[in-house]
Amino acid sequence: MNFRNAALLAVLSLGLAVSACQKKDESAGEQVKDAIGDATNSRDNEKLKDAGEDAKDAVDNAAEGVKDAVQGENK
Repeated sequence: MNFRNAALLAVLSLGLAVSACQKKDESAGEQVKDAIGDATNSRDNEKLKDAGEDAKDAVDNAAEGVKDAVQGENK
């Protein structure tokens, strides 16, 4: 197994693990309250939530990079 396949497998596994941990959908009111709390940095456990959002963004970016690398390799 080459490095790119291993990296793709790792990113996909991590993405599935993160998506499995997602909580249920929030109502519109809860989403607005969370967005306001996020903007004013007044949510409960703000640092932890910010770290989780940053980790999600990093996984999304890594997955996109791996996808682009694999598609570029196949052209």
